[in-house]
Amino acid sequence: MSRLRPSRRSAVAPFMAMETLRDARRLERAGRRIIHMELGEPGAPVPRLARAAAEAALASGRLGYGEAMGEAALRARIARHYQTRYGVEVPPDRVIVTTGSSGAFMLTLLAAFDPGARIAVTAPGYPAYANLLSSLGLEAAPLPVDAATRFAPTAAILEAAHREKPLDGALLMSPANPTGAMIDAGELARICAYCEAAGIVFISDEIYHGLEYAVPAETALRFSKSAIVVNSFSKYYAMTGWRLGWLVAPEELMRPLERLQQSLAICAPTISQHAALAVFDATDELEENRAAYARNRALLMARLPQMGLDRFAPPDGAFYIYADVSAFTGDSMAFCRRMLAEAGVAATPGLDFDPQRGATKARFSYAGSEAEVAEGVARLAAWLPQARL
Repeated sequence: MSRLRPSRRSAVAPFMAMETLRDARRLERAGRRIIHMELGEPGAPVPRLARAAAEAALASGRLGYGEAMGEAALRARIARHYQTRYGVEVPPDRVIVTTGSSGAFMLTLLAAFDPGARIAVTAPGYPAYANLLSSLGLEAAPLPVDAATRFAPTAAILEAAHREKPLDGALLMSPANPTGAMIDAGELARICAYCEAAGIVFISDEIYHGLEYAVPAETALRFSKSAIVVNSFSKYYAMTGWRLGWLVAPEELMRPLERLQQSLAICAPTISQHAALAVFDATDELEENRAAYARNRALLMARLPQMGLDRFAPPDGAFYIYADVSAFTGDSMAFCRRMLAEAGVAATPGLDFDPQRGATKARFSYAGSEAEVAEGVARLAAWLPQARL
């Protein structure tokens, strides 16, 4: 008999968006046409300049290991991005290129915290946060957010949580997944100031920057020299499968981050770094993508209320609608399974993002093509009248 037993740290909750994708792919292999509104994956192709740079790198035949911290040219280009977009000076030696934002979070949590540390995350929030924290022996401290704060965390909420039981860190996203809510600049400044005063390590997840529809998102680096900022080439830059991200960290963490990167990843994918260096110059194409997401957003905001889904978080940014489906169900898991099986529309149940309150919520991604999102809306309009459980 095998003595192998799964570790306790591997007993994390499933990532329902990915499980929904798995189920949708099974239906597609069986011949069904499925409309994908479950994943936060851009429907737009990788920008032409990025593809051309990758092809040139392949043609050179030289794609060996790179430096653990990332290619010097890319680190410098990321630093320049902060100057041109935000007017913030970032030295290139405070930038590390990572294997997606997932790699950035892994490095950051290992470098900044010891086992047992308590890290505040919003509820609803990105499910991989809690799973990653749990697997590393860290504790996720939920910060419930709702319509009272437009689904965005505040310094006051953070302070109340810290008073109740001390926090070691806070990991907050703006624009947010699954809600699309943004922390406004003034509140972000207050959060940064409170974290510095209270000795809380603040990690700002900025992977949806560039995907805003009214007010531009602000970086935490404007307000704090001790904040750790994570970003990615997956969302605005439409390079999900290239698995490339970056983080900006205080100087005292750079050497620990480098040592961890050397052992955990050696380096981020070399070919992806060549493509990423070029993608910063693909602004016209990237802004065309954002305009398409904005049209998808407008379509959903107009049509969902007509279908009875008239309560949702304000989608300030990203490409999600987090909708209240309580008029149809008290079981979002069963609701989304039926939607997939009967309407051929894949969406993510709210329980993925909020185990306590997500049974009456569902997330609809509008990152796909305009034609696909329009077809998804038409299918929902035909199916919802018979969907009440």
